[in-house]
Amino acid sequence: MSRAITIAPLSPDAFAPFGQVLTTEGAHHYPINNGMTERFHDLANVEIGGENGRTLISIFRGQPYELPLTLKMVERHPLGSQAFMPLHDRPFLVIVAPDEGGRPGTPLVFLTRPGVGINIGRNVWHGVLTPLEQEGAFLVVDRGGDGVNLEEFFFEEPFIVGG
Repeated sequence: MSRAITIAPLSPDAFAPFGQVLTTEGAHHYPINNGMTERFHDLANVEIGGENGRTLISIFRGQPYELPLTLKMVERHPLGSQAFMPLHDRPFLVIVAPDEGGRPGTPLVFLTRPGVGINIGRNVWHGVLTPLEQEGAFLVVDRGGDGVNLEEFFFEEPFIVGG
């Protein structure tokens, strides 16, 4: 038995309980480099906790998922946020869930627009990287260092996304 989840468009307001949407739309910006570059400033709250924590910048290459997909597991990172900015021009899914007493509640699924990323807040339940259509590369900013920064939760009854 599985439970169905519908996919909603990603918006800053809908995603606010889980982190920030990374987009230049409406962002504070100003020219730098003698006017040749526009800086879109302070798009996300990068959270780094724990002893000896440090910021990592990585590139992830994710294999595409097909819809409908079966959601069996979510994870969270208690010591830091995790930002994903696509390096391609295709949408991807963002799966998040509210915390309900230390366990994930019913997941929400958002569809990004091309060129829009997300920053998942510290300790927020979320699904794995979920590109659609074809392989996707992402610039990722998250936490490295000492401490256990991964908790996984497997649902007794999976969810069906987009089906």
